Amino acid sequence: MKHRALSLTAALALTAGAAQAEEGMWPYNMAPVDQVKAGYGFDLTQPFLDRAMRASVRFNNGGSGSFVSPSGLIMTNHHVGADCIQKLSQGERDVMANGYLAPADEGGLRCPDLELNQLQSIEDVTDQVASVEDIKARKAKMSALEKTCADETGLRCDVVTLYAGGAYHLYRYRKYTDVRLVFAPEFKAAFFGGDPDNFTFPRTCLDVAFFRAYEGDAPVKSADYFPFSAEGASEGDLVFVSGNPGSTGRFDTPAKIGHLRDTAYPFLLTHLKQITEALEAYMAKGEAEHRAARDAYFGYMNAKKALTGYLGGLKDPSLTAEITRRHEAVRARLAELKALPAERREALLAAWPALAKAYGAYDDFLKPYTVTEGWLGPRSSLLRIARTLLRLNDELEKPSGERLREYRDSNLESVELRLFSAAPIDDAFEVEQIALWLEILQGTLGAEDPVVKAALGGLTPRARAEAVVKGSGLKDIERRKALLRDGVEGLKAAQDPAVELVRAIDALSRRLRQRHEDEVEAVERQYAGRIAEAWALAYGQSVYPDATFTLRLNHGAVKGYSLDGEAYPWHTTVADLFAKSDAHGNADPYTVSDRWLEKKGALKMDTPFNLVTTNDIIGGNSGSPMFNTEGQIVGLIFDGNLQQLPNRFLYRDKVARSISVDVRILIHALDEIYGADALLKELGVAPKSGAQ
Repeated sequence: MKHRALSLTAALALTAGAAQAEEGMWPYNMAPVDQVKAGYGFDLTQPFLDRAMRASVRFNNGGSGSFVSPSGLIMTNHHVGADCIQKLSQGERDVMANGYLAPADEGGLRCPDLELNQLQSIEDVTDQVASVEDIKARKAKMSALEKTCADETGLRCDVVTLYAGGAYHLYRYRKYTDVRLVFAPEFKAAFFGGDPDNFTFPRTCLDVAFFRAYEGDAPVKSADYFPFSAEGASEGDLVFVSGNPGSTGRFDTPAKIGHLRDTAYPFLLTHLKQITEALEAYMAKGEAEHRAARDAYFGYMNAKKALTGYLGGLKDPSLTAEITRRHEAVRARLAELKALPAERREALLAAWPALAKAYGAYDDFLKPYTVTEGWLGPRSSLLRIARTLLRLNDELEKPSGERLREYRDSNLESVELRLFSAAPIDDAFEVEQIALWLEILQGTLGAEDPVVKAALGGLTPRARAEAVVKGSGLKDIERRKALLRDGVEGLKAAQDPAVELVRAIDALSRRLRQRHEDEVEAVERQYAGRIAEAWALAYGQSVYPDATFTLRLNHGAVKGYSLDGEAYPWHTTVADLFAKSDAHGNADPYTVSDRWLEKKGALKMDTPFNLVTTNDIIGGNSGSPMFNTEGQIVGLIFDGNLQQLPNRFLYRDKVARSISVDVRILIHALDEIYGADALLKELGVAPKSGAQ
């Protein structure tokens, strides 16, 4: 069947009632112009949209950001920039703990392997891709379109799959790989409240970092950027967020909901608990161990809390009943559409049982897939390098269109940036990570499994990990380059223990990946798009696609909420920071840093710190700019509350809120705490000192 592209110009009610005014993570070529006009009376003009699109950037390590000056200055969250900040924290320089401000006459600290993407344009190529029936041929067509685009434009070009295969759009990006840290606050300020306060409100976090993009050793000239608003936002204001939400499941069927609730999420959470407990014990050994593992630990803790929230939502009878009801309502509505040809109706209705069968099949192999190829697969730096070398050597012998998607020609430059990164590798932490993964592999597949036996080589997980780290030469960048040049046979002859470990699981891993592509992804491509199409036909409206870690625009209102009889105001203040610290005896993780304590007398206690809004966001939106109708920064997205997590599946805004750093605390802290006069001037804000 040839999938038609959906015409997406207005919001679709995800229930049988009226559409939620703020619902939707909209691609820029499907901007909710009518929805914003109807809800707020504001005209989303094309110049406004074009400027916002080009002022936004994607951090390829999983977050968002934005240009905030004409000289390549980029703002994001501290936790989005933490991977770079951690890698820059070496020797006597602990940027993570102590913060950093680049001297006015210096460019800052260069990140070893950070890539930023700035979206330039979007083209609908559905007719060219979806007309190819065979899945392998379709992937080859996507790769060919990407290569042609890259050759013609010099840009990064990605064909993005929307509606699980209902539409295909070609995204063209300008890519920046020379990215330098300009400012980061100390960790205690950036993550005040730590994990206990993560996904909660009220909050008082200065979760911000500034970077600068360079080309040819000169700052990028960024004509499109978001200036700061010195006034900030007020309750009830219309605000926009432009970022890269990772993934959502707004059209997930009841069968997929059951698969996630009963199989996928419990399995992941079991092992996330195992990993976080192991890392806690490792970090407790000493300062060196704590420093090496802290970024990974907080990432795992964040994932554990997020999945706990998702699972909690799926165990909420009211949410699952509403999901079931809306799917039943769509199918009932299809049966009533007399103008719809019977053949088309049957094709649409076939989507639900077909997808149910696919998710039932996935239950049978999710666990081995997850620990070999999926999210719980090899995650240490050495093993990631080893797997890339192993697969890149194999894949380069094939035409681009026949390779695994991540090794297509148009993506090779990004692959090599990570492969040849100068980021430091800590031997002791590598041993810990590899041993932990091998324990999970052994526990999942069984000690007698031949793949497990091959991976362990007769050793315990820890002994095998120690042997791999001690014997591998992959810490040497020149060694990596040589092994790539030497090709498949040269890599085999080298017998590097890290490569041989991933080779031991690679055949199984590839088989499971192929099975997932054939039995799950292929079915989703064929049928999941029909769910969205059925929705559009049933209600005579259009639908936005689920998130795909591509740039989306959403809008919302600055708004507090009430929960269990308690009212939560729309913002916190500087006074709340010190009050919370005092209530916890200034003990970790509620410790106010020495820098803030020293400057306490100069601070305005009523300065807004963090604020909440009804914007529709999810993981990946971290670091997104929040801007007003003038296109000015009023906040910086960094989190959502626990009540927002189930919005992954069903948008509700009664108590679900997005959380941002208020622009006013950004200005106030840069001025009074950090003395960042040059940075403030670049942001268009006059420092209190009046420095010129």
